[in-house]
Amino acid sequence: MIDLEKISMFADLDTKFHKELQSSIHIKKFTKNSIVFYEGDESDYLYILLEGSVRLFKTSPKGTQVQIKRMNAPDTIGEYACFEKEPFPATCEFISDGVMGLLHFDKVYQYLENKEFALGLIRSLTGKVMLLSALVHKETILSSEAKVADLMLEKLSIFNRLKNNEIAAILNLTPETFSRILTKFKKESIITIENSKFKILNIEALHMIIETNTVKECTDCISTFKAKLALLEGKK
Repeated sequence: MIDLEKISMFADLDTKFHKELQSSIHIKKFTKNSIVFYEGDESDYLYILLEGSVRLFKTSPKGTQVQIKRMNAPDTIGEYACFEKEPFPATCEFISDGVMGLLHFDKVYQYLENKEFALGLIRSLTGKVMLLSALVHKETILSSEAKVADLMLEKLSIFNRLKNNEIAAILNLTPETFSRILTKFKKESIITIENSKFKILNIEALHMIIETNTVKECTDCISTFKAKLALLEGKK
């Protein structure tokens, strides 16, 4: 079980506070695919991810799931919903077996006058705001190809660790769309996949895809451009 001092919100508190909080936390075990709470649920508890991994997602009116983030222990979940006494804005589901700690928000309020605790809460909330901002940017600005390129540049290890359908879910793409993009990347010699291991061959191309939101249709674009230019000059 993870100690509270390893969680950023509680890290700067005195040890005596850790002991008090630890005794106030209700421990609940979950199996893989269990729902911790649904979007729209109300709660008086701060959720503390002590073991395992979860995913947070929203559901569109058409039933499509939009994944917000995957989180690994240790971390805190639902700070804003509890602090503002608002329903949870997303659904939380375990993607592994795990353990969640439930801390009643009345207990949290008792510590808000503690400067270190208040700053820890602010840092946690700020981090979630930045996460949401990045998600909105990627979902509204980046094309499907650019989202794949962005994830490859940030966390290539994910491609070597997770199944294609899991990566597609992280990117909020259909498995078919994700497979089509990988095929295009391989065709353009941007990546190679050998024995289920991904390797980037042209990192500049990935940056260009993100900047332009497109995939160039040529493997040697400069030569192709020169050939087209020569053809146009020959027609003059």
